Amino acid sequence: MDSDNRIVWEHVRSALGLDLRLFRVRFDWLKNRRNGHTVKATVLESPDWVNVVALTPRDKFVVVRQYRFGTAKTTTEIPAGIVEPGETHRQAAERELKEETGYTSQDWQYLGYVEPNPAFLNNKCHHWLARKAERTSEPVLDVGENMLVSEMSLDEVRLEVERGLFRHSLALTALAHLFDLRPLLASGSMPERGDNVGR
Repeated sequence: MDSDNRIVWEHVRSALGLDLRLFRVRFDWLKNRRNGHTVKATVLESPDWVNVVALTPRDKFVVVRQYRFGTAKTTTEIPAGIVEPGETHRQAAERELKEETGYTSQDWQYLGYVEPNPAFLNNKCHHWLARKAERTSEPVLDVGENMLVSEMSLDEVRLEVERGLFRHSLALTALAHLFDLRPLLASGSMPERGDNVGR
């Protein structure tokens, strides 16, 4: 679809805006080829992110509970974070899992990526599956982090989703690469490597 020049906007110029620590604001002036109108688009530049679906040898999910400033609520999520400069998203996934939970794994599988919101964000969120994850150390949290780590069965995760406690959209898309989270269709069985249950 990108090859269809009728819907590709013509880039006129760009200018940098505020540095918001998590994001850098960029303004792009773009001409609409349909009518010649030029708009000023706001783009938030951000590093790529990672989400980790970590499964223990007993097929339990490693989850974290943390307070989220944006919604002012405590949520249930999977380990996640930012890809730091100089590291690959695989390295970021391994680091975030270990730092946030103390779990590590030698069995990793890439699940692909999503674009968090292409309307104004320019980054990707990479999803990784870590099988046979085990607690090998204590979590090492940043000064701005405070979370509880636990293990949940698939049915328990589905219940958290149903109750509205597990609502982080990027975490849900990571889980959706593997499982159908709708509670009425719970099968209780774990997928084999490469299976995409419910897709």
